[in-house]
Amino acid sequence: MKSTHSSSQSSLVRLLVAASGTGGHVFPAIAVAEQLPDYQIEWLGVPDRLETKLVPAHYPLHTIPLAGFQQRFGLGTIRILWQQIGAIWKVRQLLKAGKFDGVLTTGGYIAAPAILAARSLGLPVVLHESNAIPGKVTRWFSPWCSATAIGFAETARYLPRVKTVHVGTPVRHTFQNLDKASPLELPIPDGVPLIVVVGGSQGAVAVNRLVRQAVPAWLEAGAWVVHLTGENDPDAKSLMHPHYLVLSFYDDMAALLNRANLAISRAGSGSLTELAATHTPAILIPYPYAAEDHQTYNAAVFETAGAAIVCQQVDLTPEWLTTEVLQLLRSYHQAIAAPTGVDADESSNTLQTMAQQAATLAMTDSAERLAKLIRQLLQ
Repeated sequence: MKSTHSSSQSSLVRLLVAASGTGGHVFPAIAVAEQLPDYQIEWLGVPDRLETKLVPAHYPLHTIPLAGFQQRFGLGTIRILWQQIGAIWKVRQLLKAGKFDGVLTTGGYIAAPAILAARSLGLPVVLHESNAIPGKVTRWFSPWCSATAIGFAETARYLPRVKTVHVGTPVRHTFQNLDKASPLELPIPDGVPLIVVVGGSQGAVAVNRLVRQAVPAWLEAGAWVVHLTGENDPDAKSLMHPHYLVLSFYDDMAALLNRANLAISRAGSGSLTELAATHTPAILIPYPYAAEDHQTYNAAVFETAGAAIVCQQVDLTPEWLTTEVLQLLRSYHQAIAAPTGVDADESSNTLQTMAQQAATLAMTDSAERLAKLIRQLLQ
């Protein structure tokens, strides 16, 4: 086990945060940690994952090499199982040596060893599940936890034997108080419809290619497009236009989504939480290889609420994507051009209606709710 900081003794409540892998695990945990400034917080993760870039500047980070059960049973599975057993022992030693008072986990490979190690010592564990359909760790180990918090109310029906608390999914602080947020630092004029395409780190290339085929028609219809391609798209610069901005990533997603009239996105829980926070209508394309197909379940919540249009990647064509966006742009332009006082039924802005429905899914105090739950258990 490797630690970037040495353990220190303190009279403060000591919390170990086990959150590893993707932004969907790490960002909510950071948001909660920020709500516990009076706690002494240390972090548990896995080498070479996102937490190694985001956490060390703020919290002591401990890492344990670990892989997940992502393959069929075989010799590799036995190796991973043995690795998991070793991780439980290492986490147990860390908890004892650091005299921690409890554990918060938001998922990732490290979650299961953290839960089992903590419970073996009689320490309280708060587990947060951000996806609509719970993953293996939540289904298998939530009965062991002191509290199971969920991001979607629908998740409770998949955990019939577990008492759950619906808190939403904590969002980065930049997505709070958006009325006071700094303006978007991109050269996009006021009053033009903006489409933001968020490829995501997994499987972005397939969507990126389809989007590039549809973009010319959207530009001709008066839209501007910001396309976040990720870092693995070899054709990212193949289409050039002054109203089409191509970036591998963008730091201030709160400002970007707050300005957007429409997002085209995967359906990870973190992305959806941010879309709800910024009241951004969306076309959602669930990542088809996500574990348990959880992105399809996430997207269904937004589709049912009327906040998004969902298309499976296998069904997605440039023609469908082009037409769907043009229809949304047409309703936008018609509503803008409608005379003052025209009834909404006579000049319906579909994007505005979707934005209103996205707002109904937002829980802006989620981090505070989860922090309150932790305080109740650890004090």
